[in-house]
Amino acid sequence: MPVNTPTLLRTRPTLDANEACVTFVAAAQLMLDPATPEALRREVEPRLLAQLPTLRALGVFDLFELRDPALRAWLADELAELGGGGVRT
Repeated sequence: MPVNTPTLLRTRPTLDANEACVTFVAAAQLMLDPATPEALRREVEPRLLAQLPTLRALGVFDLFELRDPALRAWLADELAELGGGGVRT
């Protein structure tokens, strides 16, 4: 591999990275589903937010744009509070 290839591409992703992606997608789908009960939303929200540092470190938000405007704006605010880059709005 070339010398400038990011370490992530030369190594197998950790289970934590895989779990972060799966957890984020599942939680986001629940948050966006109007049929999701409010109690479940409150339970899922911290799990979704806990994945943001890992997903940002992986560069997910540099590669993909969240289509839902409300979710995109909310996560941009949350990432801004964490410092560093955020979701493109």
